[in-house]
Amino acid sequence: AACLALKDVPAANAYIEGDEIVYHDYVDISVAVSAPNGLVVPVIRDAQDKGFARIEKDIADFGKRAKDGTLTMDDMKGGTFTISNGGVFGSLMSTPIINPPQSAVLGLHRIEDRAVVVDGEIVIRPMMYIALSYDHRLIDGREAVTFLRKIKDSVEDPTRMLLVPLVQPGSGGEMGLDDAIAELDTLDEEGVDDTYPRSGSFSTGESGNHTLSDVAEKPNFEVDFQ
Repeated sequence: AACLALKDVPAANAYIEGDEIVYHDYVDISVAVSAPNGLVVPVIRDAQDKGFARIEKDIADFGKRAKDGTLTMDDMKGGTFTISNGGVFGSLMSTPIINPPQSAVLGLHRIEDRAVVVDGEIVIRPMMYIALSYDHRLIDGREAVTFLRKIKDSVEDPTRMLLVPLVQPGSGGEMGLDDAIAELDTLDEEGVDDTYPRSGSFSTGESGNHTLSDVAEKPNFEVDFQ
């Protein structure tokens, strides 16, 4: 979700060096992880090229190595954007602190059942608040809200995350992120159901072939941001 949002708001993946703004054409995400001696921030390299399952595996590995004390300085060097999850400690809302020289940090929080309005009805949904702290020299309010909105849309409808990397059926060639999103948007325009049913199979690069309907079931999950 962060990679998709950073693609739309590249300033959040940039930093200021002297009088210049340096933009990155890759996404190295620093992930805040709790260790026995304090917080450490290892980096997921080239996250834009990794599938959902691979990123989840990398984060789990960082967590294990942080507890074992086997993370190295190289694991924590660099990083173009940071994600901090205070929700694992029960935080419902917070203001994350920017990790210099980065220009932004995304804060995630605890998921709790809340009353929300859906189609004019009050219903119970698992809900999470997200927050973005950002360098106002690079990012203005419009860009910040655009970024958070992209995160919200991706988490509430994870289809786009689960289809990266994507392989076209029968072609043997890789479909890039832009093509994958265009494919889904075309289905939207054609009035296809929200679960995007489609014939043919796709490889997510992690766990075999799937149809779109296998990976596109929309959860009843709500995200709000500050």
